[in-house]
Parts: sequence; C-alpha cells; structure tokens
Amino acid sequence: QVQLVESGGGLVQAGGSLRLSCAASGIIFSINTMAWYRQAPGKQRELVAAITSGGTTNYADSVKGRFTISRDNAKNTVYLQMNTLKPEDTAVYYCNADVKNWRWASWLNRWGQGTQVTVSS
Repeated sequence: QVQLVESGGGLVQAGGSLRLSCAASGIIFSINTMAWYRQAPGKQRELVAAITSGGTTNYADSVKGRFTISRDNAKNTVYLQMNTLKPEDTAVYYCNADVKNWRWASWLNRWGQGTQVTVSS
C-alpha cells in the first residue's frame, strides 16, 4: 500500500511564505504526475499545481508567479513553495500522485490526508 504524507502547513501572515512537502512511502515502482490540490471551506477541491515525472509543470492561474512546485524523484517527494501568500490561499492542501506498485501494475491514484494552511490578513 502506498501512503502520501504531507507536512509544512501552518499559520502565516499575508505576504509570508510556506513550503509544503509530501513524501510517498510503501512499495513503489514508479510515480507519474504528482500534484497539490486545495479545498477551502464551502468550496470544491481545486488543482493548485502539478508536475510530471519529467518535470513539466502546470499551475492554477490564481497562484502563477507566487507558487512553485518541484519534486525529488530519488526521495519520492513533491514540494510546494508558496510565496506572497494571501488570505484567499487559506485551505486544506492535499497531495495527489499516480503510483505503480510494480512494473506491470495499473496506475493507482492516491491522496494524502491534507495539511491546513491559514493566511491571516
């Protein structure tokens, strides 16, 4: 079984920075796209940023120029550097990844448990 464990959330003032990490553990043969989603109270979960195994990135318009997604394939870890944070960035941030347990297995989509990010004005 593959698990994704996020860390790095917390409370920060507007204009500040946070760095989220998400480490995948378990029996892992390969990880394809890794991504960060967020869900604010009363809103749907939305994609924040994604990165393929080759390093191609994709960002929501609302975070372009402020957030940077990166990954360390050797550590099966994805990061989200968040700068110039705004109160509207307040949400639970979830890690997501497409994982294979072994070479001939199907891709499994896995979610982390989420980490709270709160930005005060």
